[in-house]
Amino acid sequence: MKILILGAGQVGTSVAYNLASENNDITVVDTRADVLADLQDRIDIRTVCGAASHPEVLAAAGAADTDMLIALTNSDEVNMIACQVADSLFRTPTKIARVRTAEYTQYPALFGEKGLPIDVLIAPEQLVTEHIQRIIENPGALQVLDFADGLVRLVGVRAYYGGTLVGKELRSLPAHMPGIHTRVAAIFRHGESIPPDGDAVIEADDEVFFIAAKKNIRAVMAELRKLDKPIKRIILAGGGNIGRRLAKALEERFQVKIIERNIEVSRRIAEQLDRTIVLAGDAADEELLLEENIEHTDVFCAVTNDDEANILSSMLAKRLGARKVMALINRPAYVDLVEGSGQIDVAISPQQATIGTLLTHIRRGDVVRVHSLRRGAAEAIEAVAHGDRATSKVVGRRLEEIKLPAGTTIGAVVRHGEVVICHHDTMIEADDHVILFLTDKKRINDVERLFQVAVTFL
Repeated sequence: MKILILGAGQVGTSVAYNLASENNDITVVDTRADVLADLQDRIDIRTVCGAASHPEVLAAAGAADTDMLIALTNSDEVNMIACQVADSLFRTPTKIARVRTAEYTQYPALFGEKGLPIDVLIAPEQLVTEHIQRIIENPGALQVLDFADGLVRLVGVRAYYGGTLVGKELRSLPAHMPGIHTRVAAIFRHGESIPPDGDAVIEADDEVFFIAAKKNIRAVMAELRKLDKPIKRIILAGGGNIGRRLAKALEERFQVKIIERNIEVSRRIAEQLDRTIVLAGDAADEELLLEENIEHTDVFCAVTNDDEANILSSMLAKRLGARKVMALINRPAYVDLVEGSGQIDVAISPQQATIGTLLTHIRRGDVVRVHSLRRGAAEAIEAVAHGDRATSKVVGRRLEEIKLPAGTTIGAVVRHGEVVICHHDTMIEADDHVILFLTDKKRINDVERLFQVAVTFL
């Protein structure tokens, strides 16, 4: 697929890395020649230096025969105009734009049939807000990913000493939880994938991903680790778009405080929020954290625009007694540095949340949702099965008959609104929503071919 990416910032660079590794023809446009040169040295892509919304720049970048344009510059206005230019002058088939400003996104008519020609609208701050919110609502989870409109969840947890299933084979799972249907989709030990077959033994500190209906999530988590106490008190560091949205979403159910160092911003968000306590100050100020009873805080979440500030304030909060700390981190190298250190419980990468949404529209076949995991190395996919036994490689077949690529697990299907946790004899039917987990993203083309229907299908 020929893809044109506008903007070589953190998100644009991450998208280029992910898509170039899948043999796509990638061109990146940015105004900074030095950034483009560095990017071109590291990955096999074409670059064009210039303003992303200018017709001559888009023409030089090959917009005339591009399959997809992804506008990810730091300017909402540039992204929107670029999509309009691509549509009006070059008839680009698919146009995706990042629009962060709520003053635009709250008016759907701007992007409707008679509005700007944008096929997919991405609001990274909203995606990250929802991601953090799901983790907070599921104490003890490292990641919580929704499929089939929330009916099914893929949850990542770290197995603890004393967990009922720790030290036992996966085949014993049904005996421990009669009536609770779940399937372990993947196990990662010291960064390496362990095949989740019946003989696999879960060890303490393993990162375990399991699939279950939303209502059964806590019951499964209890088998892998000691359940955390319900969350009551939350401190958010940073009153920007993410901090404000998080507080708005959580303040009705939890005791929420925001620490914002800019006095004018803190006054403004105090007027916008109803029950949240807004504090003007530095989240890395030990005295302030102690005054606000950090030792009795259930979740400390740093979501400023400064990676270093987020990491340091989270580490300080952890040392002072906060039960769980989370930090928003843009730089992939920093994520690798802090994950598994024990000082920060969850490192949140905004790029991963955004990339998953983009991949949903790039994957071949009828793919409804994609989540990028483990810094892009793994993926979880919701794909719709079409055809019949004669035209499809999955429909009309039991799981044990399907030749899945190595490292791929089918965890569940959603059929007519009902969740079916898969076993070796589960039959895939037409129109099933199939939830897959890939520990090796290099196998994605094999999975796509698996769900493509033969040309004889009508």
